[in-house]
Parts: sequence; structure tokens; C-alpha cells
Amino acid sequence: MSYAVSAALQSAIFGALSADPTLNDLVGGAIYDALPSGALPPLYVSIGQEVVRERNDSTGIGAEHQMTIKVVTEVAGFVAAKEVGGAICDALHETPLTLSRGRLVSMKFTRGQASKIEKGAGRQIDLIFRARVEDD
Repeated sequence: MSYAVSAALQSAIFGALSADPTLNDLVGGAIYDALPSGALPPLYVSIGQEVVRERNDSTGIGAEHQMTIKVVTEVAGFVAAKEVGGAICDALHETPLTLSRGRLVSMKFTRGQASKIEKGAGRQIDLIFRARVEDD
């Protein structure tokens, strides 16, 4: 297994989300790899957790990355967050991303979970994508 492609994959995902005009219109450009200090906008996207598993085969070194993309809103109700989630899926599901190291074999949406943020009107949706990568 190699974790060496992880940074390249995350950069490509962030780039694809940041370059998507529909997503940017919905969140006003509030797409983060790392949350900024200070107040956050009322609706934003953040790259979250990653779980990586070895997926070597006879053709080479590979890995499966389960990436979480978070949609967070202070607004009561899920409509705005779900619209953003749909735009994220449109931007990433089976999209041929170019990596600075290795190559993306596949990128698929696998599941999502919508929940209320404790003690408030806010909502959060966690979208899980599975990316299969191979190293050079």
C-alpha cells in the first residue's frame, strides 16, 4: 500500500470543488480544505475525514480512499444543504480528476448522512466518496 497519492488526491478534489461554478454560486466560494479562523459563513463546504485501505494488485500499487465532504449550514431545514450536496456529487461522482502523482482509477459517491447540529438550528450533511488510486 502507498499513502503517497493522498495529498495529490485531496488537492485534485479541492480543485474540482473550487472550480465548479454551480457549487460556488450556492456557497459563495466557501469551500475549505482547512477551516479558517474566525467566523464561518452560514453555509460552507469542508473536506473532512479520510480512511485509506491498501488495494495493491498484480498491476501495481494502489489504495482506496474514503473521503468525507461536509456541508454545514446554520439555517434550519435541509433544503439548502441538500442542494449543495447535489452539486458536490455532480462535481465529483465519476469525474476524471488529474492528480499530480499517481492516477485516479475511479471516484464514486457511496453514501451520505444528514443530521441536525446539536443544540441549534444548523444542519450537516456528510457525503462519502470512494476513490481508487494507483501510484506511479
